[in-house]
Amino acid sequence: MEEWYQLFKDHPFVCTDTRKIKAGCIFFALKGDRFDGNAFAKEALEKGAAYAVVDNPCVIPHTTEETIKYVLVPDVLKALQQLAAYHRKQYNVPVIALTGSNGKTTTKELITSVLSARYNVTATEGNLNNHIGLPLTLLNITGRTDMVVLEMGTNHMGEIALLTSLCRPTAGLITNVGGAHLEGLGDLEGIKKEKGVLYDYLKGHEGTVFCHENDSVLTGMLTERGIADNVVFYGDGPQAENEQAGKSVQALQPDGRLLLRVPGYPEIQTHLTGLYNVPNVLAALAVGAHYGIAPEQAAAAVAAYEPTNNRSQWVRTAHNVCIADAYNANPVSMKSALENWHSLPGKGKCAILGDMLELGASAHQAHVDTVRLVVAMKPDQVFWVGDHFGKAVKEEQAGGMCFATTEELMAYLKEHPLKDKIILIKGSNGIGLHRLIPSGAC
Repeated sequence: MEEWYQLFKDHPFVCTDTRKIKAGCIFFALKGDRFDGNAFAKEALEKGAAYAVVDNPCVIPHTTEETIKYVLVPDVLKALQQLAAYHRKQYNVPVIALTGSNGKTTTKELITSVLSARYNVTATEGNLNNHIGLPLTLLNITGRTDMVVLEMGTNHMGEIALLTSLCRPTAGLITNVGGAHLEGLGDLEGIKKEKGVLYDYLKGHEGTVFCHENDSVLTGMLTERGIADNVVFYGDGPQAENEQAGKSVQALQPDGRLLLRVPGYPEIQTHLTGLYNVPNVLAALAVGAHYGIAPEQAAAAVAAYEPTNNRSQWVRTAHNVCIADAYNANPVSMKSALENWHSLPGKGKCAILGDMLELGASAHQAHVDTVRLVVAMKPDQVFWVGDHFGKAVKEEQAGGMCFATTEELMAYLKEHPLKDKIILIKGSNGIGLHRLIPSGAC
């Protein structure tokens, strides 16, 4: 590994996409469902990569001059993960890992913003939180890194165990446990077991656990594991150990954006929408306080944070106000988004809802339950996108208009534009509702 690691130290930029090759980088020829990176190794080298890591000897030319640029390994993905794990071991810095069914990326971004007020933070970019993205983030750690913030996602059993073994977190938190990725995790007990692996690791390595005290599922998971030491609670309960916690936390939405009044902190006007984001903000404040971030600095960092990528975004378009929350959807996040949107003051409520994916056997009932909830809210308009909602709407004889695809909806809205509406855009990323605002459809 030392020789292999020296190669990385000499060429510390790693790439897995030939469209993003940088001169002198190391190209890892990963495989996907529809591609084999080995086939692109030659192209990567021609574009300036110093080396190409491959696991198919057939792509290596026999000429000596070219052969030395290929690194043959048994498995490219495992080689990437092993390199990342070894690199992580070289740095004695705090590593904060977080997972959860909802709010992972927003919480990660908020924590990163708060800690960046004082520290040089290496953090997960976007939602690169899986068995490939996390190793790539670890390889971004440098001698200038003071702290690391990592998001860990999972859609099947065993993934959190792998990710924790790679990143060796010194602290961590679970945002919540809900009905996400049921297709791969089975049921809520399966989700608790998979997410709880992070707690198990932190307990076994004397790490710090940040826990939302008002979430009985999370506190129950701590109790089940006998975790009592090295726990920092946040929320509204009596166990909370930091100034921001207390029953006097006030959360308001005078204009649809979340306004927080937290004891010990200046008033925080955020760019977030939804009371469901309150625990995410309090988590960031708790982490910041634990690592010495002054209340004024933490509050300013939260206030400055603007969500992107259709995650609880509050967007004013030419004709409407939109809550863009179309990156991910499951029954819990869908219900929270709908309840928040329904509670906002104003007329002209319009919901554009796309299918919730990866729910397995519970998919149909989850969509029926959502249709019933929306019907009870009596919105002015509702558009349903996807096969699951189409079947549920028909079964419930609910109102609104059904579209098989986002393209069909966009074509309709082009001919029948929406004006002066408060629009919730919510659905799984695979449905493509994130294209509505950029296209001018809303």
